[in-house]
Amino acid sequence: MRTRLLPLLIVLMAGVLLALGFPLAAGMAAVQQQRVVVDRIDDTARFASLAQFVSTQPFEAPEDGNDNERLRTLQTELARYQDLYDIRAGIFSRGGKPLSVAPADWVLPPTGEGRDAFLEALAGRRSHDPSQVWPWRRNRLTVASPVIRDGDVVAVVVTDSPTGQLRSRILHDWLLLASGETAAMLVALAAAFRLTGWVLRPVRTLDAAAHGIATGRLNSRVAADSGPPELRRLARSFNEMADNVEDVLEQQRAFVADASHQLRNPLAALLLRIDLLALDLPDGHAEVASVRAEGKRLARVLDDLLDLALAEHAAADAQLTDIAELVTDRVGAWSPLADRERVTLAYDGPSAVTGWADPTALSSALDAVVDNALKFSPEGSRVEVSVEVHADRVDITVADGGPGLTTEELTRIGDRFWRSNRHQNVSGSGLGLSISRALLAAGGATLTYAPNEPTGLRATIGVPRHGS
Repeated sequence: MRTRLLPLLIVLMAGVLLALGFPLAAGMAAVQQQRVVVDRIDDTARFASLAQFVSTQPFEAPEDGNDNERLRTLQTELARYQDLYDIRAGIFSRGGKPLSVAPADWVLPPTGEGRDAFLEALAGRRSHDPSQVWPWRRNRLTVASPVIRDGDVVAVVVTDSPTGQLRSRILHDWLLLASGETAAMLVALAAAFRLTGWVLRPVRTLDAAAHGIATGRLNSRVAADSGPPELRRLARSFNEMADNVEDVLEQQRAFVADASHQLRNPLAALLLRIDLLALDLPDGHAEVASVRAEGKRLARVLDDLLDLALAEHAAADAQLTDIAELVTDRVGAWSPLADRERVTLAYDGPSAVTGWADPTALSSALDAVVDNALKFSPEGSRVEVSVEVHADRVDITVADGGPGLTTEELTRIGDRFWRSNRHQNVSGSGLGLSISRALLAAGGATLTYAPNEPTGLRATIGVPRHGS
């Protein structure tokens, strides 16, 4: 869930930062340009005021030496300005003729922003702000102001500035902005991790507790003291549900155990009376033998029910166990029966490997699995018991060469009293594997089944390598 929630938060925060960042970047570029434009406006206004005193007659024809001196002074100022700032500046007549310019060969372009600025100043107003300069555009800034004498525009002052430094300052500001946004994004990312962890911590705890109950650890509960209020209420509801489930299952287990125990004595008395009645009947009486066999079968079912109830309730005594030694011992114990059934029973695995298990429960479960494999293996077939070591567990696999189970039957194996319709004639109560699974679950082990190739069934007991 965190992998879905965290990207959503990151996308939302990145969208907010970008939504704020782009307008801010544009505003920073506009501020930097406005500073340059204001400086150029001041420069053109100063040159325009100087140009007003060059001549009292039309600007094209200075009358006396004083006017010529003033014109030379203006030319000197323009040249110094161009040398100092690398900005082209000049005085142009109403017809666009350069009267005093620096550099000397500069002329107005026939079109573009420079010509538009000149025409606006010729109309008696300062030119509009130039188009925005961006770091990737190598354009120039043109600002024009009119030279007004006696209320008439007699000439136009034009400045044409390069934008290299301006673009560098804008790029520098943008880099600072990008650094700030990156830092803000990292802070937001850390906050998102903390937020999702705080929100999802109760969910993970709930998931672990639910998994524990599903695997038989009915005492699993959730601490309802962290996370949002809604999840705390959910945790309390979960604990109430778990308490009720545990109570119901405990009542069921107690009922099964009590019923099994209470039925054993009447059944034993019934079997004794059957034996007494059989004394008055001929030997080998079929009906008596059948009744006696069904009574003994019922006794085995009651014993298995009692064992199942005890297995579901008993606490596991998990300890560090030599799995290889235990498996080897059980294979040796079952070898005589395998020989009588003419089935090869073999062990394949390391000579020593440790795992965390209840030795008694693991032995009982392994006995049930091996017994089941030998029971359904035909003569001349092979049952192989192997041990395989993984990073976190040890797998004990019992593979037989019997008829196996269908895909649908594999989903039901281990259910109480369930037996395949094809194997109803095989002795057993249908509780052995259920007891084995309950014994293993108490110690954190698992029991799974899969088809064996080319035929048969593979039962795998997974034992954790480390204690919880």
